[in-house]
Amino acid sequence: MGFEFQKAFQLETRRLLWLIGVVFGTIILFQRIELPTGNTLWPVFSWGKASQQKNHSFLSENTTINPILSGNMSSPGASNVSVVHELRDGIFKNDSSPRGNEDGDDPFSREVPELIYPSDNQTSASNSSSIETHDNKFVALPPLQDANLSPALVDPPMALVVPPVASPTIRSEGSILSGNNSLPHSPFIPGETVKTNSSILSGNISLPHSPSIPGETVKRKSELHQKEVLALSDMYELLAQSHSTPYSMIPRWSMKVDGELVTAKSLIETGPPSDKGLYAPLYHNASMFQRSYELMEKMLKVYIYQEGDKRIFHRPPLEGIYASEGWFMKLLEANRHFVTKRPEEAHLFYLPFSSRQLEETLYVRNSHSHKNLIQHLKNYLDLISRKYPFWNRTDGADHFLVACHDWAPSETKRHMSNCIRALCNADVKEGFKFGKDVSLPETYVRTAKNPVRDVGGKPLSKRRTLAFYAGNMHGYLRPILLEHWGNNKDPDMQIFGRLPNSKGNRNYIDYMKSSKYCICPRGYEVNSPRVVEAIFYECVPVIISDNFVPPFYETLNWESFAVFVAEKDVPNLKNILLSIPKKTFLRMHMRVKKVQQHFLWHPKPVKYDLFHMTLHSIWYNRVFQFKPR
Repeated sequence: MGFEFQKAFQLETRRLLWLIGVVFGTIILFQRIELPTGNTLWPVFSWGKASQQKNHSFLSENTTINPILSGNMSSPGASNVSVVHELRDGIFKNDSSPRGNEDGDDPFSREVPELIYPSDNQTSASNSSSIETHDNKFVALPPLQDANLSPALVDPPMALVVPPVASPTIRSEGSILSGNNSLPHSPFIPGETVKTNSSILSGNISLPHSPSIPGETVKRKSELHQKEVLALSDMYELLAQSHSTPYSMIPRWSMKVDGELVTAKSLIETGPPSDKGLYAPLYHNASMFQRSYELMEKMLKVYIYQEGDKRIFHRPPLEGIYASEGWFMKLLEANRHFVTKRPEEAHLFYLPFSSRQLEETLYVRNSHSHKNLIQHLKNYLDLISRKYPFWNRTDGADHFLVACHDWAPSETKRHMSNCIRALCNADVKEGFKFGKDVSLPETYVRTAKNPVRDVGGKPLSKRRTLAFYAGNMHGYLRPILLEHWGNNKDPDMQIFGRLPNSKGNRNYIDYMKSSKYCICPRGYEVNSPRVVEAIFYECVPVIISDNFVPPFYETLNWESFAVFVAEKDVPNLKNILLSIPKKTFLRMHMRVKKVQQHFLWHPKPVKYDLFHMTLHSIWYNRVFQFKPR
């Protein structure tokens, strides 16, 4: 019996071992078939782990990189994934459509895009990175956590639905991603990039260089964007950073004009000093501005699309507070120097719609909805992108619009977000992109026949009022201003609500012509025509509007001829103005008169006037945002 029991036991043991072997072999075979880029059992064996570390190390020495994956890499669980997409502004394109979904579209209404690793300074860096697609879908990138992990060992990506924001920037000096350290977290801020002084993802994975600003310690963009109020110095820093890491995508195919833009940028940055005819204190760099302006005069060609509903396109207002978009359109369409009939030679493409006429024509009163206005613009872009190839070459990065209505930022932020947008409502908190968008002066044109009528003001000896304001109580700030300084509480501070009607609005104009400082508070939005009116009537503007980007800020040194007061400091307004030394005020008043040439419309444009300054800002931003193939 004992012998038979032992024999039976040995037989059962062999059967069990054979079964375990078959199961184990089946698992190995299954994983080798299903996971060609790697499998989860390799780390069990020391030789497998060593091989993975050798071929896919995340670390190397002395390299400045953007921590993203690029080059010839397959997504986990798939093979031969073609990298064909471009990433810019944190918006990840995955089809040929130049724009995203409609308002309210299901974010999963289209196929979830493949996992692609972007390049060229555009990345997301956090424990579980993600990239937004153009229809508000996000694709999770593998977490970069362990120096010994291979990308092949990361689980396949999952589609995430998160708020529509762009990739963040993390700027850090020194080593990261060593051992178990992970990338530091950065809030999702539009237009951000990542810059480190360490190396990751060596081997067959190439990483682009992230340019930095020479000789300058740059704050994290997230720190600046998170500020409740941005100072002008912060805006200039964000402008410099945008030039370092442009928003614009690389064109899908090359054209002759691309080389011209590269040449223009080089000449602007390195050309010989020259500021002939300019008063240097008005500018950040008068010589650089003049080189850029002269190159614009010699090189720039603009193509104007002729399509569009005539009620909205090509028929702009020429009077009132929205006249800036109208005068620019009128003067550009009549211009033979800059406008070309051959789109292949154009550096810029103009979308000639009027935001004011769009609202007048299509807005349903009291509906509180702009969806039909946005849809109309989308239909227009669909038309030109089907008819012409130029929008699709850059996804609209070489296209521009000029719009002065308060709603323009929200109407254009989705389908026209890649365009250069010249906006009167230049509000940091409404998505104004430094280095790409342009702050358009809001001008109140009282008569289209003579837009410069009444320009100028009284001599300083007859400017006896310290500060003046009058207007409707739009928004939250103006009632506060009136509460503290209105109703003749102080004879030096002539602060009113709406003045009684007078012929030609003479009371209002006379007050501005005879005041030292003209108060320019925000209304419902950050912009106000009073900024340009103050310059028009030679009164030093006092701008009270947090996060308002002043017109032509990339060129003009606004603090040399204007006063900026934080909204919270309205109760202390008089003390602030009285603290300005007389010598400083006299200098600012003189500079207001000199800068005035840049804020005047003329029926026939003249050098350095408002038409040319607006066009120059658009040209300048395109030159410094352009990224060649």
